[in-house]
Amino acid sequence: MERNLKNVLVISFGFLLLFTAYGGLQSLQSSLNSEEGLGVASLSVLYAALILSSMFLPPILIKKLGCKWTIAISMCCYITFSLGNFYASWYTLIPTSVILGLGGAPLWSAKCTYLTIAGTSYAEKAGKNAKDIINQYFGVFFLVFQSSGIWGNLISSLILSQSSTKVEVSEEDLECCGAHNCLTDSTNTTGSARPSNSLIYTLLGVYTASGVLAVLLVIIFLDQIKSDQAETEKEKLEAPSFWSTFLATFRHLKDKRQCLLIPLTMYSGFEQGFLSGDYTKVYVTCALGIQYVGYVMICFAAVNSLCSLLFGKISQFTGRKLLFALATVTNTACIIALLLWKPHPKQLAVFFVFPALWGLADAVWQTQTNGLYGILFEKHKEAAFANYRLWESLGFVIAFGYSTKLQAYIKLYILLSVLVLSMLTYGAVEYLEAKSSPGTPAAAKKEKGAPHAQETRM
Repeated sequence: MERNLKNVLVISFGFLLLFTAYGGLQSLQSSLNSEEGLGVASLSVLYAALILSSMFLPPILIKKLGCKWTIAISMCCYITFSLGNFYASWYTLIPTSVILGLGGAPLWSAKCTYLTIAGTSYAEKAGKNAKDIINQYFGVFFLVFQSSGIWGNLISSLILSQSSTKVEVSEEDLECCGAHNCLTDSTNTTGSARPSNSLIYTLLGVYTASGVLAVLLVIIFLDQIKSDQAETEKEKLEAPSFWSTFLATFRHLKDKRQCLLIPLTMYSGFEQGFLSGDYTKVYVTCALGIQYVGYVMICFAAVNSLCSLLFGKISQFTGRKLLFALATVTNTACIIALLLWKPHPKQLAVFFVFPALWGLADAVWQTQTNGLYGILFEKHKEAAFANYRLWESLGFVIAFGYSTKLQAYIKLYILLSVLVLSMLTYGAVEYLEAKSSPGTPAAAKKEKGAPHAQETRM
Protein backbone atom coordinates (compact mmCIF):
# COMPACT_ATOMS: atom_id res chain seq x y z
CA MET A 1 0.00 0.00 0.00
CA GLU A 2 1.26 3.50 -0.84
CA ARG A 3 2.68 5.00 2.37
CA ASN A 4 0.71 8.26 2.32
CA LEU A 5 -2.55 6.38 1.78
CA LYS A 6 -1.68 4.15 4.73
CA ASN A 7 -1.28 7.25 6.91
CA VAL A 8 -4.62 8.62 5.68
CA LEU A 9 -6.31 5.35 6.67
CA VAL A 10 -4.62 5.37 10.09
CA ILE A 11 -5.93 8.88 10.81
CA SER A 12 -9.36 7.99 9.41
CA PHE A 13 -9.82 4.89 11.55
CA GLY A 14 -8.28 6.65 14.56
CA PHE A 15 -10.95 9.36 14.30
CA LEU A 16 -13.60 6.69 13.70
CA LEU A 17 -12.72 4.95 16.98
CA LEU A 18 -12.43 8.23 18.91
CA PHE A 19 -15.70 9.76 17.70
CA THR A 20 -17.56 6.47 17.99
CA ALA A 21 -17.04 7.02 21.72
CA TYR A 22 -17.48 10.79 21.89
CA GLY A 23 -20.49 10.95 19.53
CA GLY A 24 -22.40 8.27 21.42
CA LEU A 25 -21.60 9.88 24.76
CA GLN A 26 -22.61 13.35 23.60
CA SER A 27 -26.03 12.10 22.48
CA LEU A 28 -26.65 10.63 25.94
CA GLN A 29 -25.49 13.53 28.12
CA SER A 30 -28.86 15.26 28.53
CA SER A 31 -30.54 11.94 29.46
CA LEU A 32 -27.75 10.14 31.31
CA ASN A 33 -26.72 13.09 33.48
CA SER A 34 -29.99 14.98 33.72
CA GLU A 35 -29.78 15.82 37.44
CA GLU A 36 -29.48 19.61 37.83
CA GLY A 37 -28.78 19.80 34.09
CA LEU A 38 -25.23 18.47 34.55
CA GLY A 39 -25.06 16.79 31.12
CA VAL A 40 -26.01 19.80 29.00
CA ALA A 41 -24.00 22.13 31.26
CA SER A 42 -20.90 20.03 30.53
CA LEU A 43 -21.57 20.30 26.78
CA SER A 44 -22.00 24.06 27.05
CA VAL A 45 -18.67 24.36 28.90
CA LEU A 46 -17.08 22.04 26.34
CA TYR A 47 -17.96 24.29 23.40
CA ALA A 48 -16.96 27.42 25.31
CA ALA A 49 -13.51 25.84 25.84
CA LEU A 50 -13.46 24.96 22.13
CA ILE A 51 -13.92 28.64 21.24
CA LEU A 52 -10.90 29.59 23.37
CA SER A 53 -8.89 26.69 22.00
CA SER A 54 -9.59 27.65 18.39
CA MET A 55 -8.14 31.10 18.97
CA PHE A 56 -4.62 30.18 20.01
CA LEU A 57 -3.78 26.50 20.65
CA PRO A 58 -3.61 24.81 17.19
CA PRO A 59 -0.62 26.70 15.69
CA ILE A 60 1.32 26.57 18.98
CA LEU A 61 0.90 22.80 19.49
CA ILE A 62 1.48 21.84 15.86
CA LYS A 63 4.63 23.96 15.76
CA LYS A 64 6.03 22.50 19.00
CA LEU A 65 4.90 18.87 18.76
CA GLY A 66 4.26 18.21 15.07
CA CYS A 67 1.01 16.85 13.64
CA LYS A 68 1.36 13.24 14.83
CA TRP A 69 1.86 14.03 18.52
CA THR A 70 -0.68 16.86 18.48
CA ILE A 71 -3.26 14.37 17.22
CA ALA A 72 -2.27 11.74 19.81
CA ILE A 73 -2.29 14.15 22.78
CA SER A 74 -5.54 15.81 21.67
CA MET A 75 -7.16 12.37 21.45
CA CYS A 76 -6.18 11.78 25.10
CA CYS A 77 -8.23 14.90 25.97
CA TYR A 78 -11.32 13.15 24.58
CA ILE A 79 -10.61 10.04 26.68
CA THR A 80 -10.65 12.12 29.89
CA PHE A 81 -14.28 13.03 29.14
CA SER A 82 -15.22 9.32 29.01
CA LEU A 83 -13.38 8.78 32.31
CA GLY A 84 -15.18 11.76 33.88
CA ASN A 85 -18.52 10.10 33.15
CA PHE A 86 -17.65 7.08 35.32
CA TYR A 87 -18.34 9.26 38.35
CA ALA A 88 -20.43 12.04 36.87
CA SER A 89 -20.46 15.14 39.07
CA TRP A 90 -19.78 18.84 38.73
CA TYR A 91 -16.24 18.19 39.95
CA THR A 92 -15.47 15.56 37.29
CA LEU A 93 -17.51 16.40 34.19
CA ILE A 94 -16.89 20.15 34.03
CA PRO A 95 -13.05 19.92 34.24
CA THR A 96 -12.96 17.04 31.72
CA SER A 97 -15.28 19.01 29.40
CA VAL A 98 -12.81 21.90 29.52
CA ILE A 99 -9.94 19.51 28.72
CA LEU A 100 -11.86 18.00 25.79
CA GLY A 101 -12.76 21.45 24.45
CA LEU A 102 -9.15 22.59 24.60
CA GLY A 103 -8.06 19.47 22.72
CA GLY A 104 -10.75 19.69 20.03
CA ALA A 105 -9.36 22.53 17.91
CA PRO A 106 -5.73 21.24 17.79
CA LEU A 107 -7.00 17.77 16.89
CA TRP A 108 -8.94 18.93 13.82
CA SER A 109 -6.29 21.44 12.76
CA ALA A 110 -3.51 18.85 12.98
CA LYS A 111 -5.62 16.38 11.01
CA CYS A 112 -6.25 18.91 8.24
CA THR A 113 -2.57 19.89 8.19
CA TYR A 114 -1.40 16.27 8.05
CA LEU A 115 -3.76 15.28 5.22
CA THR A 116 -2.81 18.41 3.25
CA ILE A 117 0.92 17.70 3.58
CA ALA A 118 0.43 14.01 2.73
CA GLY A 119 -1.59 14.90 -0.37
CA THR A 120 0.92 17.52 -1.51
CA SER A 121 3.83 15.10 -0.96
CA TYR A 122 2.25 12.32 -3.01
CA ALA A 123 1.20 14.74 -5.77
CA GLU A 124 4.80 15.95 -6.14
CA LYS A 125 6.12 12.39 -6.43
CA ALA A 126 3.42 11.24 -8.84
CA GLY A 127 3.36 14.44 -10.90
CA LYS A 128 -0.33 14.99 -10.20
CA ASN A 129 -2.43 18.01 -9.21
CA ALA A 130 -2.03 18.54 -5.44
CA LYS A 131 -5.59 19.86 -5.03
CA ASP A 132 -7.05 16.68 -6.57
CA ILE A 133 -5.03 14.40 -4.30
CA ILE A 134 -5.85 16.44 -1.19
CA ASN A 135 -9.58 16.31 -2.03
CA GLN A 136 -9.26 12.56 -2.57
CA TYR A 137 -7.61 12.10 0.85
CA PHE A 138 -10.29 14.19 2.58
CA GLY A 139 -12.92 12.13 0.75
CA VAL A 140 -11.42 8.90 2.11
CA PHE A 141 -11.24 10.41 5.61
CA PHE A 142 -14.88 11.52 5.71
CA LEU A 143 -16.11 8.29 4.14
CA VAL A 144 -14.70 6.44 7.15
CA PHE A 145 -15.26 9.13 9.80
CA GLN A 146 -18.93 9.89 9.09
CA SER A 147 -19.97 6.37 10.10
CA SER A 148 -18.83 7.02 13.69
CA GLY A 149 -22.26 8.48 14.48
CA ILE A 150 -23.83 5.15 13.57
CA TRP A 151 -21.46 2.88 15.52
CA GLY A 152 -21.32 5.00 18.68
CA ASN A 153 -25.09 5.20 18.99
CA LEU A 154 -25.56 1.54 18.05
CA ILE A 155 -23.22 0.51 20.88
CA SER A 156 -25.13 2.62 23.42
CA SER A 157 -28.54 1.27 22.36
CA LEU A 158 -27.43 -2.37 22.33
CA ILE A 159 -25.88 -2.11 25.79
CA LEU A 160 -28.58 0.01 27.45
CA SER A 161 -31.38 -2.14 26.01
CA GLN A 162 -30.08 -5.02 28.18
CA SER A 163 -31.67 -3.36 31.21
CA SER A 164 -33.88 -5.82 33.09
CA THR A 165 -36.15 -3.07 34.40
CA LYS A 166 -38.59 -2.31 31.61
CA VAL A 167 -40.92 0.38 32.94
CA GLU A 168 -44.16 1.28 31.23
CA VAL A 169 -44.69 5.03 30.98
CA SER A 170 -48.10 6.06 32.30
CA GLU A 171 -50.38 8.45 30.44
CA GLU A 172 -49.94 10.91 33.30
CA ASP A 173 -46.15 10.85 32.92
CA LEU A 174 -46.43 11.23 29.15
CA GLU A 175 -48.00 14.64 29.78
CA CYS A 176 -44.50 15.76 30.85
CA CYS A 177 -43.04 14.78 27.47
CA GLY A 178 -42.88 16.91 24.35
CA ALA A 179 -42.94 20.65 23.73
CA HIS A 180 -44.60 21.50 27.06
CA ASN A 181 -42.24 19.32 29.08
CA CYS A 182 -42.12 19.56 32.87
CA LEU A 183 -38.99 21.28 34.14
CA THR A 184 -38.55 18.71 36.92
CA ASP A 185 -36.94 15.30 37.31
CA SER A 186 -40.32 13.69 38.00
CA THR A 187 -40.09 11.58 34.86
CA ASN A 188 -36.87 9.98 36.10
CA THR A 189 -38.95 7.26 37.70
CA THR A 190 -40.50 6.25 34.39
CA GLY A 191 -39.28 6.41 30.81
CA SER A 192 -36.12 8.33 31.62
CA ALA A 193 -35.12 6.00 34.47
CA ARG A 194 -31.34 5.85 34.75
CA PRO A 195 -29.95 2.46 33.67
CA SER A 196 -28.14 0.33 36.24
CA ASN A 197 -24.59 1.32 37.13
CA SER A 198 -23.24 -1.95 35.73
CA LEU A 199 -24.68 -1.16 32.28
CA ILE A 200 -23.41 2.42 32.39
CA TYR A 201 -19.93 1.25 33.42
CA THR A 202 -19.95 -1.34 30.64
CA LEU A 203 -20.86 1.34 28.10
CA LEU A 204 -18.25 3.77 29.40
CA GLY A 205 -15.67 0.98 29.44
CA VAL A 206 -16.32 0.24 25.76
CA TYR A 207 -16.13 3.95 24.89
CA THR A 208 -12.92 4.44 26.87
CA ALA A 209 -11.34 1.38 25.25
CA SER A 210 -12.32 2.71 21.84
CA GLY A 211 -10.57 6.00 22.60
CA VAL A 212 -7.44 4.26 23.89
CA LEU A 213 -7.31 2.13 20.72
CA ALA A 214 -7.49 5.32 18.65
CA VAL A 215 -4.48 6.79 20.48
CA LEU A 216 -2.47 3.55 20.17
CA LEU A 217 -3.30 3.31 16.46
CA VAL A 218 -1.93 6.81 15.86
CA ILE A 219 1.17 6.39 18.04
CA ILE A 220 2.17 3.02 16.58
CA PHE A 221 1.20 3.26 12.92
CA LEU A 222 1.09 6.97 11.95
CA ASP A 223 4.34 8.18 10.41
CA GLN A 224 5.86 11.45 11.57
CA ILE A 225 5.93 14.09 8.83
CA LYS A 226 9.30 14.24 7.10
CA SER A 227 11.57 17.03 8.27
CA ASP A 228 11.49 19.06 5.03
CA GLN A 229 7.69 18.94 4.93
CA ALA A 230 7.44 19.75 8.61
CA GLU A 231 9.73 22.77 8.25
CA THR A 232 7.65 24.05 5.34
CA GLU A 233 4.51 23.71 7.44
CA LYS A 234 6.19 25.35 10.44
CA GLU A 235 7.05 28.34 8.29
CA LYS A 236 3.38 28.62 7.33
CA LEU A 237 2.33 28.35 10.96
CA GLU A 238 4.93 30.83 12.15
CA ALA A 239 4.13 33.43 9.52
CA PRO A 240 1.15 34.94 11.33
CA SER A 241 1.69 35.52 15.06
CA PHE A 242 -0.97 34.56 17.56
CA TRP A 243 -2.11 38.15 18.00
CA SER A 244 -2.25 38.82 14.27
CA THR A 245 -4.35 35.69 13.76
CA PHE A 246 -6.55 36.59 16.73
CA LEU A 247 -7.06 40.14 15.50
CA ALA A 248 -7.59 38.98 11.90
CA THR A 249 -10.58 36.93 13.09
CA PHE A 250 -12.28 40.02 14.48
CA ARG A 251 -11.04 42.37 11.75
CA HIS A 252 -12.88 40.10 9.34
CA LEU A 253 -16.12 41.33 10.94
CA LYS A 254 -15.61 44.59 9.08
CA ASP A 255 -16.86 42.68 6.05
CA LYS A 256 -20.60 43.28 5.95
CA ARG A 257 -21.21 39.83 4.46
CA GLN A 258 -19.51 38.13 7.41
CA CYS A 259 -21.70 40.00 9.88
CA LEU A 260 -24.80 39.03 7.91
CA LEU A 261 -23.76 35.35 8.02
CA ILE A 262 -23.47 35.27 11.83
CA PRO A 263 -27.16 34.28 12.43
CA LEU A 264 -26.92 31.45 9.85
CA THR A 265 -23.67 30.18 11.39
CA MET A 266 -25.04 30.33 14.93
CA TYR A 267 -28.22 28.56 13.78
CA SER A 268 -26.07 25.56 12.86
CA GLY A 269 -25.07 25.31 16.54
CA PHE A 270 -28.62 25.96 17.77
CA GLU A 271 -30.25 23.24 15.66
CA GLN A 272 -27.61 20.59 16.41
CA GLY A 273 -27.77 21.50 20.10
CA PHE A 274 -31.57 21.13 20.14
CA LEU A 275 -31.51 17.69 18.54
CA SER A 276 -28.80 16.19 20.76
CA GLY A 277 -29.70 18.06 23.96
CA ASP A 278 -33.48 18.46 23.89
CA TYR A 279 -35.13 16.14 21.36
CA THR A 280 -33.28 13.13 22.77
CA LYS A 281 -34.39 13.98 26.32
CA VAL A 282 -37.90 15.46 26.29
CA TYR A 283 -39.23 13.42 23.38
CA VAL A 284 -37.29 10.16 23.04
CA THR A 285 -36.04 9.37 26.55
CA CYS A 286 -39.17 10.69 28.22
CA ALA A 287 -41.63 8.65 26.15
CA LEU A 288 -39.62 5.60 25.06
CA GLY A 289 -36.63 5.28 27.39
CA ILE A 290 -32.93 6.08 27.17
CA GLN A 291 -32.18 2.88 25.24
CA TYR A 292 -33.88 4.36 22.15
CA VAL A 293 -31.68 7.47 22.00
CA GLY A 294 -28.93 5.64 20.12
CA TYR A 295 -31.30 4.22 17.48
CA VAL A 296 -32.84 7.65 16.87
CA MET A 297 -29.42 9.29 16.50
CA ILE A 298 -28.31 6.52 14.12
CA CYS A 299 -31.21 7.53 11.88
CA PHE A 300 -30.03 11.16 12.01
CA ALA A 301 -26.38 10.25 11.32
CA ALA A 302 -27.20 7.91 8.41
CA VAL A 303 -29.49 10.38 6.62
CA ASN A 304 -27.06 13.23 7.32
CA SER A 305 -24.12 11.34 5.78
CA LEU A 306 -26.03 10.25 2.69
CA CYS A 307 -27.51 13.70 2.10
CA SER A 308 -24.14 15.41 2.66
CA LEU A 309 -22.72 13.29 -0.14
CA LEU A 310 -25.78 13.88 -2.34
CA PHE A 311 -25.96 17.65 -1.83
CA GLY A 312 -22.22 18.00 -2.35
CA LYS A 313 -22.75 16.44 -5.79
CA ILE A 314 -25.97 18.11 -6.92
CA SER A 315 -25.23 21.64 -5.63
CA GLN A 316 -23.43 22.42 -8.90
CA PHE A 317 -26.71 21.79 -10.75
CA THR A 318 -29.26 23.19 -8.29
CA GLY A 319 -27.24 26.05 -6.83
CA ARG A 320 -27.05 26.75 -3.10
CA LYS A 321 -30.20 28.92 -2.93
CA LEU A 322 -32.52 26.02 -3.75
CA LEU A 323 -30.81 23.79 -1.18
CA PHE A 324 -31.01 26.46 1.52
CA ALA A 325 -34.72 26.83 0.70
CA LEU A 326 -35.19 23.04 1.04
CA ALA A 327 -33.48 23.01 4.45
CA THR A 328 -35.50 26.01 5.64
CA VAL A 329 -38.83 24.46 4.67
CA THR A 330 -37.84 21.10 6.18
CA ASN A 331 -36.67 22.57 9.50
CA THR A 332 -39.67 24.90 9.74
CA ALA A 333 -42.08 22.00 9.17
CA CYS A 334 -40.27 19.93 11.83
CA ILE A 335 -40.34 22.76 14.38
CA ILE A 336 -44.08 23.38 13.89
CA ALA A 337 -44.82 19.65 14.06
CA LEU A 338 -42.77 19.28 17.26
CA LEU A 339 -44.73 22.14 18.82
CA LEU A 340 -48.01 20.33 18.08
CA TRP A 341 -47.03 16.66 18.57
CA LYS A 342 -47.58 14.84 21.86
CA PRO A 343 -45.09 11.94 21.85
CA HIS A 344 -46.52 8.49 22.61
CA PRO A 345 -44.83 5.05 22.56
CA LYS A 346 -47.48 3.76 20.14
CA GLN A 347 -46.22 6.23 17.50
CA LEU A 348 -42.76 4.65 17.32
CA ALA A 349 -42.11 5.51 13.65
CA VAL A 350 -42.68 9.22 14.25
CA PHE A 351 -39.72 9.34 16.66
CA PHE A 352 -37.48 8.41 13.71
CA VAL A 353 -39.11 10.66 11.11
CA PHE A 354 -38.00 13.84 12.89
CA PRO A 355 -34.26 13.01 13.13
CA ALA A 356 -34.33 11.80 9.50
CA LEU A 357 -35.76 15.12 8.29
CA TRP A 358 -33.44 16.99 10.68
CA GLY A 359 -30.49 15.09 9.20
CA LEU A 360 -31.53 16.12 5.69
CA ALA A 361 -31.68 19.80 6.69
CA ASP A 362 -28.45 19.63 8.71
CA ALA A 363 -26.63 18.21 5.68
CA VAL A 364 -27.51 21.40 3.81
CA TRP A 365 -26.45 23.66 6.67
CA GLN A 366 -23.07 21.92 6.93
CA THR A 367 -22.11 21.48 3.27
CA GLN A 368 -23.54 24.70 1.86
CA THR A 369 -22.56 27.06 4.68
CA ASN A 370 -18.96 25.78 4.58
CA GLY A 371 -19.00 26.10 0.80
CA LEU A 372 -20.47 29.60 1.02
CA TYR A 373 -17.67 30.75 3.33
CA GLY A 374 -15.07 29.30 0.96
CA ILE A 375 -16.56 31.13 -2.02
CA LEU A 376 -17.29 34.52 -0.45
CA PHE A 377 -14.01 34.86 1.44
CA GLU A 378 -11.60 33.10 -0.89
CA LYS A 379 -8.77 35.53 -0.09
CA HIS A 380 -9.31 35.41 3.68
CA LYS A 381 -10.18 31.75 4.29
CA GLU A 382 -8.34 31.43 7.63
CA ALA A 383 -10.11 34.40 9.24
CA ALA A 384 -13.43 33.40 7.67
CA PHE A 385 -13.37 29.80 8.92
CA ALA A 386 -12.14 30.99 12.33
CA ASN A 387 -15.33 33.08 12.44
CA TYR A 388 -17.35 30.07 11.31
CA ARG A 389 -16.02 27.95 14.20
CA LEU A 390 -16.44 30.83 16.64
CA TRP A 391 -20.09 31.60 15.88
CA GLU A 392 -21.20 27.99 15.44
CA SER A 393 -19.59 27.08 18.78
CA LEU A 394 -21.30 30.09 20.39
CA GLY A 395 -24.61 28.71 19.07
CA PHE A 396 -23.86 25.40 20.80
CA VAL A 397 -22.91 27.16 24.05
CA ILE A 398 -26.17 29.15 24.14
CA ALA A 399 -28.35 26.17 23.14
CA PHE A 400 -26.87 23.90 25.80
CA GLY A 401 -26.70 26.78 28.29
CA TYR A 402 -30.45 27.41 28.39
CA SER A 403 -31.41 23.77 27.83
CA THR A 404 -32.48 23.08 31.43
CA LYS A 405 -33.90 26.55 32.09
CA LEU A 406 -36.60 26.74 29.42
CA GLN A 407 -39.42 24.48 28.31
CA ALA A 408 -39.03 22.84 24.91
CA TYR A 409 -41.72 24.94 23.21
CA ILE A 410 -39.85 28.16 24.08
CA LYS A 411 -36.64 26.69 22.63
CA LEU A 412 -38.52 25.73 19.47
CA TYR A 413 -39.80 29.30 19.11
CA ILE A 414 -36.26 30.59 19.58
CA LEU A 415 -35.04 28.12 16.98
CA LEU A 416 -37.72 29.24 14.52
CA SER A 417 -36.93 32.93 15.13
CA VAL A 418 -33.19 32.40 14.55
CA LEU A 419 -33.98 30.41 11.38
CA VAL A 420 -36.16 33.21 9.98
CA LEU A 421 -33.51 35.81 10.85
CA SER A 422 -30.84 33.59 9.25
CA MET A 423 -32.70 33.38 5.98
CA LEU A 424 -33.32 37.13 5.90
CA THR A 425 -29.64 37.92 6.45
CA TYR A 426 -28.57 35.16 4.05
CA GLY A 427 -30.87 36.68 1.42
CA ALA A 428 -29.13 40.02 2.00
CA VAL A 429 -25.75 38.35 1.39
CA GLU A 430 -26.98 36.88 -1.89
CA TYR A 431 -28.33 40.30 -2.88
CA LEU A 432 -25.00 41.99 -2.14
CA GLU A 433 -23.17 39.31 -4.13
CA ALA A 434 -25.48 39.66 -7.13
CA LYS A 435 -25.13 43.43 -6.96
CA SER A 436 -21.30 43.39 -6.74
CA SER A 437 -20.69 40.65 -9.33
CA PRO A 438 -23.37 40.74 -12.05
CA GLY A 439 -21.33 38.34 -14.23
CA THR A 440 -23.53 35.26 -13.83
CA PRO A 441 -21.37 32.74 -15.75
CA ALA A 442 -18.29 33.58 -13.68
CA ALA A 443 -20.26 33.39 -10.47
CA ALA A 444 -21.74 30.04 -11.46
CA LYS A 445 -18.30 28.72 -12.33
CA LYS A 446 -16.98 29.85 -8.97
CA GLU A 447 -19.86 28.25 -7.11
CA LYS A 448 -19.32 24.99 -8.96
CA GLY A 449 -15.92 24.74 -7.37
CA ALA A 450 -17.26 25.27 -3.85
CA PRO A 451 -15.41 23.15 -1.32
CA HIS A 452 -17.30 20.35 0.36
CA ALA A 453 -17.75 20.70 4.10
CA GLN A 454 -14.59 19.36 5.66
CA GLU A 455 -15.69 19.49 9.27
CA THR A 456 -19.20 18.65 10.24
CA ARG A 457 -18.75 17.84 13.91
CA MET A 458 -16.43 18.88 16.62
